Amino acid sequence: MSDRVIHGIYNDDALLLEGVKELRSAGIEITEIYCPYPVHGLDTAVGLKHTRLAICAFIYAMIGVGLGATMMGFMNVVDWPMNIGGKPSFSFIENMTSFMPILFECGVFCAAHGMVLTFLLRSWVLPGVSNTNPDPRTTDDMFLVLLQLDDKGAKSAESILKKSGAVEINDV
Repeated sequence: MSDRVIHGIYNDDALLLEGVKELRSAGIEITEIYCPYPVHGLDTAVGLKHTRLAICAFIYAMIGVGLGATMMGFMNVVDWPMNIGGKPSFSFIENMTSFMPILFECGVFCAAHGMVLTFLLRSWVLPGVSNTNPDPRTTDDMFLVLLQLDDKGAKSAESILKKSGAVEINDV
């Protein structure tokens, strides 16, 4: 059960990275880290798994390619069929060179827009959602490590935070 919430605030990303490594080696679970910019190596230091967002991007791109092929099929066969040079209206083999740029652009279009929506939903950055940042200084120049611990773990975590160079330790 989490009795205490501790905020360890750092002013340097190298100190933050070392502090996170020390906390993890001591067996302390880190709840969240707030940074003003991405810190290289922090994801592996915290122990995050690799993201599966590339799979989402591929699925969105394939949806776009399918929609593009459907769009071209409708335009070339149903809506406005034209006989150009005796070629069939929607034969992929004969018209491949003219279809590929459109399929590519439809795939990129759907992948980009789908990933923006996925980011907004995954990060919960939507209109009307309240701010969850515990310290506004983390948007400027400070780094915050949020820990939720019981009383025994809080004492050791505070000593590790002090030893690793945290400029401020707040018990919330």
